[in-house]
Order: sequence, then C-alpha cells, then structure tokens
Amino acid sequence: MCSFVDLGTTTPPMEDCAQVGARDYDYYERAKREAKAFINQLRRMFGPEPPGARLAIKSHPHDFGTYITTVVFYDNTDELGAQYAQRCDAEGPQEWDEAARSELQLI
Repeated sequence: MCSFVDLGTTTPPMEDCAQVGARDYDYYERAKREAKAFINQLRRMFGPEPPGARLAIKSHPHDFGTYITTVVFYDNTDELGAQYAQRCDAEGPQEWDEAARSELQLI
C-alpha cells in the first residue's frame, strides 16, 4: 500500500523557503526549484531511492493558494522503501550543501 512522509517544506529546515502569497516573486516557480534542489541533495546524502520509494513534490491547498512540499512516497509493505523514507525525514540535511547552493545560484 502506498504511503508517504511529508518533509513539510521545500528546503532544509535552517534555510529560507519560498512563501505562499509572496508578491515580489513567483512562489510556485521558486518553491519548485527549491524542492528539486532538496530532492537532489537528499539523493546525494542517501543515494537514489530504492524500489518501493520515490522522492517527489506534492501540492496542498491553502487559503492563500496552493503550496508545495517535498515528500517521500513509499510502499509500506517494502522495508527498504519505508526505511529510506524515514531516513529522509529523521536524518535529512539541516542546510544546503555546496551543490544545492550552486544549483540555486546562492553562491
């Protein structure tokens, strides 16, 4: 059965993230770029997803518009997939690494 762990954001927790309703930039485009960089960093840390797991971007409705987060979908009958999802949640990065900063042009 398919389950998911919502990492709750598009960035590591110690980094600024795009804000829903922002007027000085396109929220969706910025958040999508952040989420892709976050997924790439998670793959650098934990390796590619094993069979039974998939890193992805998920949309959520909000009063100010749709917002997105990074999630790990996994088959809850697959131990490796479930372990990968839990590692991403519990041991994920706190800050951007150099490759992510370069990808986001923060250097």
